[in-house]
Amino acid sequence: MEQTPTREVLDSLIESGLHEINRERSGLLLSSLSAGLDIGFGPLMMAVVLTLSQNGLDAPTTELLLASVYPIGFAFVILGRSELFTEHTTLAVIPALDGQASTRQVARLWGLVYVGNIVGGLLFTCLAVLLMPGVGVVSPGAFETISLTLVSHEFHWLFVGGIFAGWLMGLLAWLITAAQGTTSRLLIIWIVTATIGLLHLPHSIAGNVEVLFGLVTSAAVSPLDYLAFLALATLGNAFGGAIFVGVLKYGHVVRGAR
Repeated sequence: MEQTPTREVLDSLIESGLHEINRERSGLLLSSLSAGLDIGFGPLMMAVVLTLSQNGLDAPTTELLLASVYPIGFAFVILGRSELFTEHTTLAVIPALDGQASTRQVARLWGLVYVGNIVGGLLFTCLAVLLMPGVGVVSPGAFETISLTLVSHEFHWLFVGGIFAGWLMGLLAWLITAAQGTTSRLLIIWIVTATIGLLHLPHSIAGNVEVLFGLVTSAAVSPLDYLAFLALATLGNAFGGAIFVGVLKYGHVVRGAR
Protein backbone atom coordinates (compact mmCIF):
# COMPACT_ATOMS: atom_id res chain seq x y z
CA MET A 1 0.00 0.00 0.00
CA GLU A 2 1.65 3.21 -1.16
CA GLN A 3 1.82 6.10 1.25
CA THR A 4 2.43 9.80 0.89
CA PRO A 5 5.32 11.30 2.93
CA THR A 6 4.15 12.65 6.29
CA ARG A 7 4.87 16.32 5.53
CA GLU A 8 2.88 16.04 2.31
CA VAL A 9 0.00 14.48 4.23
CA LEU A 10 -0.04 17.44 6.61
CA ASP A 11 0.14 19.95 3.76
CA SER A 12 -2.70 18.19 1.96
CA LEU A 13 -4.84 18.21 5.11
CA ILE A 14 -4.17 21.92 5.62
CA GLU A 15 -5.14 22.62 2.01
CA SER A 16 -8.32 20.54 2.31
CA GLY A 17 -9.23 22.14 5.61
CA LEU A 18 -8.78 25.66 4.24
CA HIS A 19 -10.85 24.80 1.18
CA GLU A 20 -13.76 23.70 3.36
CA ILE A 21 -13.37 26.62 5.77
CA ASN A 22 -13.66 29.06 2.85
CA ARG A 23 -16.61 27.36 1.14
CA GLU A 24 -19.94 29.12 0.82
CA ARG A 25 -22.46 28.37 3.53
CA SER A 26 -25.00 26.85 1.13
CA GLY A 27 -22.41 24.44 -0.32
CA LEU A 28 -21.34 23.24 3.12
CA LEU A 29 -24.92 22.75 4.26
CA LEU A 30 -25.90 20.78 1.17
CA SER A 31 -22.79 18.60 1.35
CA SER A 32 -23.23 17.92 5.06
CA LEU A 33 -26.96 17.22 4.56
CA SER A 34 -25.98 14.65 1.94
CA ALA A 35 -23.50 13.08 4.37
CA GLY A 36 -26.16 12.87 7.10
CA LEU A 37 -28.46 11.08 4.67
CA ASP A 38 -25.84 8.73 3.20
CA ILE A 39 -24.35 7.60 6.50
CA GLY A 40 -27.73 6.22 7.51
CA PHE A 41 -27.28 3.24 5.20
CA GLY A 42 -24.82 1.71 7.68
CA PRO A 43 -27.28 1.62 10.60
CA LEU A 44 -30.04 0.55 8.21
CA MET A 45 -28.00 -2.44 7.06
CA MET A 46 -27.35 -3.28 10.71
CA ALA A 47 -31.11 -3.40 11.23
CA VAL A 48 -31.45 -5.67 8.19
CA VAL A 49 -28.77 -8.04 9.54
CA LEU A 50 -30.45 -8.16 12.96
CA THR A 51 -33.81 -8.90 11.38
CA LEU A 52 -32.49 -11.68 9.13
CA SER A 53 -30.37 -13.26 11.88
CA GLN A 54 -33.16 -13.62 14.47
CA ASN A 55 -32.97 -17.10 16.04
CA GLY A 56 -30.53 -18.19 13.34
CA LEU A 57 -27.05 -17.03 14.36
CA ASP A 58 -25.13 -16.99 17.61
CA ALA A 59 -24.34 -13.67 19.26
CA PRO A 60 -20.61 -13.43 18.30
CA THR A 61 -21.39 -14.10 14.62
CA THR A 62 -24.15 -11.51 14.65
CA GLU A 63 -21.84 -8.94 16.25
CA LEU A 64 -19.20 -9.52 13.58
CA LEU A 65 -21.77 -9.20 10.81
CA LEU A 66 -23.10 -5.96 12.29
CA ALA A 67 -19.59 -4.53 12.49
CA SER A 68 -18.90 -5.55 8.89
CA VAL A 69 -21.91 -3.63 7.48
CA TYR A 70 -21.55 -0.58 9.73
CA PRO A 71 -18.84 0.94 7.43
CA ILE A 72 -21.18 1.07 4.41
CA GLY A 73 -22.47 4.55 5.19
CA PHE A 74 -18.99 5.86 5.94
CA ALA A 75 -17.73 4.57 2.58
CA PHE A 76 -20.57 6.38 0.79
CA VAL A 77 -19.80 9.63 2.62
CA ILE A 78 -16.00 9.64 2.51
CA LEU A 79 -15.50 8.37 -1.04
CA GLY A 80 -18.38 10.61 -2.16
CA ARG A 81 -16.54 13.62 -0.69
CA SER A 82 -19.43 14.77 1.49
CA GLU A 83 -18.78 16.72 4.70
CA LEU A 84 -18.76 14.71 7.92
CA PHE A 85 -18.45 16.44 11.29
CA THR A 86 -16.19 13.81 12.83
CA GLU A 87 -13.65 14.15 10.02
CA HIS A 88 -13.61 17.90 10.50
CA THR A 89 -12.80 17.60 14.20
CA THR A 90 -9.29 16.96 12.85
CA LEU A 91 -9.37 18.44 9.35
CA ALA A 92 -10.55 21.90 10.39
CA VAL A 93 -8.29 22.11 13.45
CA ILE A 94 -5.00 21.60 11.61
CA PRO A 95 -5.16 24.87 9.58
CA ALA A 96 -5.92 26.70 12.84
CA LEU A 97 -2.91 25.11 14.52
CA ASP A 98 -0.83 26.22 11.53
CA GLY A 99 -2.01 29.81 11.98
CA GLN A 100 -3.93 29.89 8.68
CA ALA A 101 -7.45 29.87 10.13
CA SER A 102 -9.12 31.42 13.16
CA THR A 103 -11.09 29.74 15.93
CA ARG A 104 -14.17 31.53 14.66
CA GLN A 105 -13.73 30.06 11.18
CA VAL A 106 -13.34 26.56 12.64
CA ALA A 107 -16.46 27.03 14.77
CA ARG A 108 -18.40 28.20 11.69
CA LEU A 109 -17.37 25.12 9.73
CA TRP A 110 -18.12 22.75 12.60
CA GLY A 111 -21.51 24.34 13.19
CA LEU A 112 -22.66 24.22 9.57
CA VAL A 113 -21.45 20.67 8.97
CA TYR A 114 -22.88 19.42 12.26
CA VAL A 115 -26.32 20.90 11.66
CA GLY A 116 -26.42 19.50 8.12
CA ASN A 117 -25.36 16.03 9.33
CA ILE A 118 -27.98 15.94 12.09
CA VAL A 119 -30.82 17.13 9.84
CA GLY A 120 -29.78 14.65 7.15
CA GLY A 121 -29.81 11.83 9.70
CA LEU A 122 -33.29 12.83 10.86
CA LEU A 123 -34.61 12.81 7.30
CA PHE A 124 -33.03 9.41 6.62
CA THR A 125 -34.53 7.98 9.81
CA CYS A 126 -38.03 9.15 8.87
CA LEU A 127 -37.74 7.58 5.42
CA ALA A 128 -36.28 4.32 6.73
CA VAL A 129 -38.83 3.88 9.51
CA LEU A 130 -41.70 4.74 7.16
CA LEU A 131 -40.69 2.58 4.20
CA MET A 132 -38.44 -0.31 5.27
CA PRO A 133 -40.76 -2.34 7.56
CA GLY A 134 -43.30 -2.47 4.74
CA VAL A 135 -40.70 -4.05 2.46
CA GLY A 136 -40.29 -6.86 4.96
CA VAL A 137 -36.51 -6.74 5.48
CA VAL A 138 -36.45 -4.75 8.72
CA SER A 139 -38.45 -5.28 11.91
CA PRO A 140 -39.27 -2.45 14.36
CA GLY A 141 -37.61 -4.54 17.05
CA ALA A 142 -34.31 -4.36 15.20
CA PHE A 143 -34.49 -0.55 15.19
CA GLU A 144 -35.03 -0.60 18.96
CA THR A 145 -32.18 -3.03 19.61
CA ILE A 146 -29.67 -0.91 17.68
CA SER A 147 -30.73 2.20 19.55
CA LEU A 148 -30.64 0.64 23.03
CA THR A 149 -27.08 -0.61 22.42
CA LEU A 150 -25.95 3.02 22.53
CA VAL A 151 -28.27 4.70 25.03
CA SER A 152 -27.93 1.96 27.65
CA HIS A 153 -24.41 3.20 28.50
CA GLU A 154 -23.69 5.39 31.52
CA PHE A 155 -23.24 9.09 30.74
CA HIS A 156 -19.52 9.06 31.50
CA TRP A 157 -19.01 6.16 29.08
CA LEU A 158 -20.77 8.06 26.29
CA PHE A 159 -18.20 10.81 26.66
CA VAL A 160 -15.18 8.52 27.04
CA GLY A 161 -16.35 6.23 24.24
CA GLY A 162 -16.98 9.32 22.13
CA ILE A 163 -13.35 10.35 22.61
CA PHE A 164 -12.20 7.00 21.23
CA ALA A 165 -14.61 7.23 18.29
CA GLY A 166 -13.42 10.77 17.49
CA TRP A 167 -9.81 9.64 17.81
CA LEU A 168 -10.41 6.83 15.31
CA MET A 169 -12.24 9.16 12.90
CA GLY A 170 -9.37 11.63 13.08
CA LEU A 171 -6.96 8.82 12.26
CA LEU A 172 -9.22 7.87 9.38
CA ALA A 173 -8.97 11.36 7.90
CA TRP A 174 -5.18 11.22 8.22
CA LEU A 175 -4.84 7.70 6.79
CA ILE A 176 -7.19 8.37 3.87
CA THR A 177 -5.00 11.31 2.89
CA ALA A 178 -1.85 9.21 3.19
CA ALA A 179 -3.21 6.27 1.17
CA GLN A 180 -3.24 6.24 -2.62
CA GLY A 181 -5.94 4.45 -4.59
CA THR A 182 -9.61 3.69 -4.00
CA THR A 183 -8.99 0.09 -2.89
CA SER A 184 -6.57 1.20 -0.17
CA ARG A 185 -8.99 3.83 1.03
CA LEU A 186 -11.90 1.41 1.13
CA LEU A 187 -9.85 -1.00 3.23
CA ILE A 188 -8.86 1.77 5.65
CA ILE A 189 -12.47 2.95 5.95
CA TRP A 190 -13.61 -0.60 6.68
CA ILE A 191 -10.90 -1.30 9.29
CA VAL A 192 -11.40 1.94 11.22
CA THR A 193 -15.19 2.18 11.17
CA ALA A 194 -15.75 -1.54 11.72
CA THR A 195 -13.65 -1.11 14.87
CA ILE A 196 -16.00 1.67 15.99
CA GLY A 197 -18.99 -0.56 15.25
CA LEU A 198 -17.60 -3.66 16.95
CA LEU A 199 -16.74 -1.72 20.11
CA HIS A 200 -20.13 0.07 20.06
CA LEU A 201 -18.38 3.42 20.35
CA PRO A 202 -20.70 6.45 20.19
CA HIS A 203 -20.25 8.21 16.85
CA SER A 204 -22.34 11.37 16.96
CA ILE A 205 -23.45 11.29 13.31
CA ALA A 206 -23.99 7.59 12.58
CA GLY A 207 -25.20 7.22 16.17
CA ASN A 208 -27.66 10.04 15.58
CA VAL A 209 -29.46 7.75 13.11
CA GLU A 210 -29.12 4.71 15.36
CA VAL A 211 -30.67 6.42 18.40
CA LEU A 212 -33.32 8.16 16.30
CA PHE A 213 -34.40 4.70 15.08
CA GLY A 214 -35.35 3.85 18.65
CA LEU A 215 -36.77 7.27 19.49
CA VAL A 216 -39.16 7.13 16.54
CA THR A 217 -40.21 3.48 16.84
CA SER A 218 -40.04 2.64 20.55
CA ALA A 219 -41.09 4.06 23.90
CA ALA A 220 -37.92 2.52 25.38
CA VAL A 221 -35.88 5.46 24.07
CA SER A 222 -36.85 8.90 25.38
CA PRO A 223 -36.06 12.36 24.02
CA LEU A 224 -33.76 12.83 27.05
CA ASP A 225 -31.88 9.65 26.11
CA TYR A 226 -31.42 11.01 22.60
CA LEU A 227 -30.28 14.47 23.69
CA ALA A 228 -27.88 13.09 26.30
CA PHE A 229 -26.35 10.72 23.75
CA LEU A 230 -25.99 13.43 21.12
CA ALA A 231 -24.44 15.98 23.48
CA LEU A 232 -21.93 13.64 25.14
CA ALA A 233 -20.97 11.78 21.95
CA THR A 234 -20.45 15.08 20.12
CA LEU A 235 -18.23 16.50 22.87
CA GLY A 236 -16.23 13.28 23.05
CA ASN A 237 -15.83 13.07 19.26
CA ALA A 238 -14.66 16.67 19.03
CA PHE A 239 -12.14 16.20 21.85
CA GLY A 240 -10.78 12.93 20.50
CA GLY A 241 -10.36 14.13 16.92
CA ALA A 242 -8.97 17.56 17.76
CA ILE A 243 -6.54 16.58 20.53
CA PHE A 244 -5.43 12.99 19.93
CA VAL A 245 -5.04 13.41 16.18
CA GLY A 246 -5.08 17.09 15.22
CA VAL A 247 -2.76 18.45 17.91
CA LEU A 248 -0.50 15.40 18.27
CA LYS A 249 -0.07 14.70 14.55
CA TYR A 250 0.52 18.34 13.73
CA GLY A 251 3.01 18.65 16.59
CA HIS A 252 5.15 15.69 15.61
CA VAL A 253 5.21 16.58 11.90
CA VAL A 254 6.31 20.20 12.37
CA ARG A 255 9.03 18.96 14.70
CA GLY A 256 10.78 17.04 11.97
CA ALA A 257 8.86 13.88 10.99
CA ARG A 258 9.55 12.59 7.48
